[in-house]
Amino acid sequence: MTARTLPPPRSLFLAGPFIQLLDPTTGEMPAESRAPFDLLIKHFEAQGIAVHNAHRREAWGAELMRPDQCTKLDQDEIRKAELFIALPGYPASPGTHIEIGWASAFGKPIVLLLERGREYTFLVQGLHTVATVEEVVYTDLATSLPAVDRAVQRVLARHRG
Repeated sequence: MTARTLPPPRSLFLAGPFIQLLDPTTGEMPAESRAPFDLLIKHFEAQGIAVHNAHRREAWGAELMRPDQCTKLDQDEIRKAELFIALPGYPASPGTHIEIGWASAFGKPIVLLLERGREYTFLVQGLHTVATVEEVVYTDLATSLPAVDRAVQRVLARHRG
């Protein structure tokens, strides 16, 4: 018997560290910090999935929104998204952790992308006890995209039940 392949989500919110990654001289994310987000955005958009991502929306730091604008917008986009994917950050990204909390509170299926060899906060480690979560532990994100796709399928299957 083969596993049933679910249709991909129509939309997802991609979260991860932002402000802490901005270059103090340019005010923008350096290329190496942008790379995982750019990779994931292109990967999911190639599947026809609408990706909401604050990094791209704010031109990688060049067009930062005011806190009173981006906070409500991000929360609204998380609420509307069918799936939430996060790179929690190391060290922990406070903003990303708030977004993870919102996704959990809204009952969103969550995929956490965790860099191998890093220690994550206890609340990230234990999130699966209160939310529908799949984790992908990776060394090289590009070569882990098939594992990310499998995690998306698993978390959606459990969530859609």
